[in-house]
Amino acid sequence: MRRLMIGLFLAGFAAGACNRAPDATTATETGQSGSGAIATTGGGEARDRTPLETAAKPKTVREVTIPAGTELPIVLDTSVGSKTSRVEEPVRAHLSRAVSVEGQPVLPEGSIVSGVVTDATPAGKVKGRAHLAVRFDAITPRGGDERYRIETAAVGRTAPAEKKKDALKIGAPAAGGAIIGAIVGGGKGAAIGAAAGGGAGTAVVLSTSGKETSLAVGSPLRLRLSAPLTIRIKG
Repeated sequence: MRRLMIGLFLAGFAAGACNRAPDATTATETGQSGSGAIATTGGGEARDRTPLETAAKPKTVREVTIPAGTELPIVLDTSVGSKTSRVEEPVRAHLSRAVSVEGQPVLPEGSIVSGVVTDATPAGKVKGRAHLAVRFDAITPRGGDERYRIETAAVGRTAPAEKKKDALKIGAPAAGGAIIGAIVGGGKGAAIGAAAGGGAGTAVVLSTSGKETSLAVGSPLRLRLSAPLTIRIKG
């Protein structure tokens, strides 16, 4: 009886072990399969996609040529004058509006334009009117650090003539001399007096300088390219 009970116990234990073995195996296989799916569909995709999704697209650089004759509207940032400036003194300005090629902006508003004074001649006492000239030879696009050489004609200003004012300066002393001459010696005296008065008037003109000319900060100017300008644009 005792042996029978032991035999039944052993038989029952073996049957239970056989029933549980497939479940454990299935669980192990399922776990392995599941972890593999995670590595493939989760971790694998994360490793594959992250560099492509987060990497910035490289910016392309293209060259654009602005043709000769293109107008560059600028506004002075530096004041210059025939009496106050010196030749080779630096001058700075900026574009007052964007410059486009075939409808596409290539030089943005605010781009820096630089140059030098090429002539600063004060008004002369004997002859010659005041003259001022500047030439711009470089441009730096706004937001960039590249500086490009440009070819443009010089922008000049000449003081206005004072013919009417000079005539008044000469005429008034001449009339005064004629009156004095007439009082002293009659008609002949009047002619001499007029000549003397004219000489006095001329002396006044020679001792007085003419007007100066200048360009203040904010003065609008228009440049024109004398040669094509090729610039590099990103994007």
